[in-house]
Amino acid sequence: MADDPFQRRFAADASLLPHMADLAKDHVLVALLAEQDYRAASFLDQRLLGERVGREWRLWDALPDLGQAPRPDFIFHIGHVGSTLASRLIAEASDTLPLREPMLLRTLAQVAERIDRPESVWSPDLYRQRLAQTLGWLGRGFHPGQRAIVKASSVITAIADDLTGTDARAMFLYVPLPRYIETILAGEASTSETLAQAPARMARLAALLPDFPFALWQLPPVTRVAMSWLCEMASAQRRLPASAAHIWVDFEAMLTDPAASLASQCAHFALPVDPARIDAVVAGPIMRQYSKAPEHGYSPDLRRQLQAQSAAEHRAGIVEAIRWVEALAKRYTHLGDLPIR
Repeated sequence: MADDPFQRRFAADASLLPHMADLAKDHVLVALLAEQDYRAASFLDQRLLGERVGREWRLWDALPDLGQAPRPDFIFHIGHVGSTLASRLIAEASDTLPLREPMLLRTLAQVAERIDRPESVWSPDLYRQRLAQTLGWLGRGFHPGQRAIVKASSVITAIADDLTGTDARAMFLYVPLPRYIETILAGEASTSETLAQAPARMARLAALLPDFPFALWQLPPVTRVAMSWLCEMASAQRRLPASAAHIWVDFEAMLTDPAASLASQCAHFALPVDPARIDAVVAGPIMRQYSKAPEHGYSPDLRRQLQAQSAAEHRAGIVEAIRWVEALAKRYTHLGDLPIR
């Protein structure tokens, strides 16, 4: 690294984001972002790459290993439960650097899913080496002492224990099963997305539950939504058990007193808790915007209204879906600890 100006800059400069990987060529796409780009972006995925964003492919092994550099903390979630809102609130209240759904973590999850299979492109040792390397990259800040908090994609919970290790703090956002189903069914886009992800989640759930007795084709659409909730909750139960380092936060409860919840979250991440600043953040525009697309208005009251409409429109399907999950909780008793009702 000492003789390579790019490596020296990359090691110290968070503006150089390792954005995505090409596994076949073993390259990483490095994108150039300002701090405000990170704060504004709802997703650090392909939507980030507009014409103004500079980028360059580099061989993975041409990027430095940062050794014992600070690692990021994490926000995990089950999807559509306010994780982007939570990330925006924490960043605004604490000046941390938010990284929302970096694509490189999806690559790690894809590799981990196949790591013990013949088609795995990496060895287990290379996976562990590059996971540690990625964590060092994502832990860089723009200012001395600035902390990075990664808001992962929902599917990344499958490798949450690999990412957090013994040191990182994490928050896991969820809602009880009925509220999740109502929220997903309230939007055409969220319903389509959840149903599209159902095959992969069914496979993950079957891997978590021995002798799983169902196939996806047997489940009606609303039950597939419930299955998606169960997959992510069971993954968190296995990979991210509640502890001093890992807190579970019910997003519905968070909305009843967002200032108190935000203060608790900042304290968990060992960030300064300034009550006046927290009150100002909660009273500001963030709580009145759709966090994934801030140009659109949204609020807790509108969320509850849409949930109520969804519950009325899909009452029979929701009852059937909840009963399906309850039957599984009787078969696999550890699932009974999850908020099914």
